[in-house]
Amino acid sequence: MEEVQNEFSLVGIEDKSASENIVKPALSTWQSVWRRLRKNKLAVVSLIFLVLVMLYALISVPVVSQNSANDFNTNAGSKYKNLPPKSGLPIPGWDGKTTTPGSVDATDVYEKNGVDQNYLLGTDNLGRSVAKRVTVGLRISLFIAIVATAIDLLIGVSYGLVSGWLGGWVDTTMQRVIEVISAIPNLVVVTLLAMLFGSSIWSIILAIALTSWTGMARQVRNLTLTYKERDFVLAAKTLGESGPKIALKHLVPNMSGTIIVQIMMTIPAAIMFEAVLSAINLGVKAPTASLGTLITDGQNMLQYYPYQILIPSIVLVLVSLAFILLGDGLRDAFDPKMADE
Repeated sequence: MEEVQNEFSLVGIEDKSASENIVKPALSTWQSVWRRLRKNKLAVVSLIFLVLVMLYALISVPVVSQNSANDFNTNAGSKYKNLPPKSGLPIPGWDGKTTTPGSVDATDVYEKNGVDQNYLLGTDNLGRSVAKRVTVGLRISLFIAIVATAIDLLIGVSYGLVSGWLGGWVDTTMQRVIEVISAIPNLVVVTLLAMLFGSSIWSIILAIALTSWTGMARQVRNLTLTYKERDFVLAAKTLGESGPKIALKHLVPNMSGTIIVQIMMTIPAAIMFEAVLSAINLGVKAPTASLGTLITDGQNMLQYYPYQILIPSIVLVLVSLAFILLGDGLRDAFDPKMADE
């Protein structure tokens, strides 16, 4: 009998304490989110690109002003207008040469007009630097989108928290208000505000904020209805915490992931909306430059000087695409189902 028992050996973990060791380090919520976000290469590249764009927009404020972007020489307008991009390097399409209508040979417009200065992105129909105007336009478009999104965040989160927390007839009434606002076309609101305040930057910001906060409010309200029945909220109520304190201390942090993703989707939508408004002459007025106004001005020169519309269009597409890709990456990073820790 003893010989039979000796033939068997223990399989598995001999030390029970070894099975209780934590193999992976304990990560906080934000560390876990960042760990999953880093695996999404497109989101990381978009994040780096947006950080560089933001820094460029801030650093360019004292360097490139609105007035310098609008200045042009009235006495030498024909000399400086519609100059093609010139980098100083023999790069095709970026060497200051262009083909005039009726000719097949490319000519150096800078040498022909006697212009000594190189314009990196060329000039427009009035001789203004396209690079300066794109810089100012990018700055104004980002300012409009970020400020409008901040107002959207403040109104939407507050409205959704109150609606979901109080519930009952208050929630029903507040949701009917959202449905009424959502039924009003955005262009009607923009037109009315333009008639009241004029077509200025702040009227566009107000129009975007007044029409886009409903989506944020609905998402926050749905999350509030879910979280307010959780144990941690009931425990906070038992300890005597007030409703506003519970909302700021417990509800908002738990729904921060959804809020951040919604912000990343709202900003590019606001940038595109501003461009559309400028295209139909309801946005920023000339000579103030925004990406929308630059695209609109470049339409008239599309056949002979396509760079005047292509450059601001590429900037608009790249910035909007970066926000969308980053929003998709954040949505996956905040999704608990994507956790692999």
